[in-house]
Amino acid sequence: MVEELDQEVSTVDEEVKPERKESLAPLSMKSLLEAGVHFGHKKRRWNPRMRRYIFAARHGIHIMDLSQTLPLLHKAKEFIADVVADGKKVIFVGTKRQASEVITNEAQRSGSFYVSTRWLGGTLTNFKTIQSRMDHLVKLEQARDAGEFNQLTKKEAQKKEDSITRLNRYLGGIKEMTEMPGALFIIDIGKESLAVAEARRVGVPVVALVDSDCDPTLVDHVIPGNDDAIRSIRLVASEVAASVIEGQNRRDSIDGGITTEPGNGENVAIENPETAKSELAVPVQDKTDSDLAETEEES
Repeated sequence: MVEELDQEVSTVDEEVKPERKESLAPLSMKSLLEAGVHFGHKKRRWNPRMRRYIFAARHGIHIMDLSQTLPLLHKAKEFIADVVADGKKVIFVGTKRQASEVITNEAQRSGSFYVSTRWLGGTLTNFKTIQSRMDHLVKLEQARDAGEFNQLTKKEAQKKEDSITRLNRYLGGIKEMTEMPGALFIIDIGKESLAVAEARRVGVPVVALVDSDCDPTLVDHVIPGNDDAIRSIRLVASEVAASVIEGQNRRDSIDGGITTEPGNGENVAIENPETAKSELAVPVQDKTDSDLAETEEES
């Protein structure tokens, strides 16, 4: 009996180890297949405009064409990396139960903004009003951290704490946003139709994971795939987050070669900072030595 259990455990270990290796492997058709990205909705729920991205139907369920999903995902990643490298931010949007936690984690990992509870109407089209509420949230948190709530009555302090909790629930992921984002990454454009409409109205590009029941013409960069399975959402979101990090690294490398000289507002590229420092230091040292010599002669 013990030997049979040992064999079962060893078999499980052998099955688990390859999965860990594959998770570290680069994105491929196999990884998309294993994550279930190819599964669409039932045939009766499909959107005819998704016809070009559908490979076939099996047991009444549409199967996505992964040979198109893979290059389109790479294209979307390149676009996101370019946006971030230009100094703009990306908002991750996913409020459905399957996507909320994944979107929050991947956005925080990449240092992006996110909306994972509810998209408030006017977030983009009425940005000034939303920004005033975000500023109010920041001020409340600063007052709390400074201990100002201790000077209030218990009822007033609790009221302000409730306001912070409520505002953080809807604005916590974008409270540091001071300008319009460079792009939106959305999970399920059907559920997030308001975010898509606002982005289109203000001219913000949309990158989205689009299922077989959605309209791909509403999106600038389509990633055809399953927007209901957690594994599928996690895989695509992690790839987009990786492209955000790549764009940040590219921008940091560009900014790293630019130095601002004191007293001059223009950015000047200095090839060798150490040489520049020594050249600037020589006249100062010479002047100091001459001053000392003159002082000795006078004495």
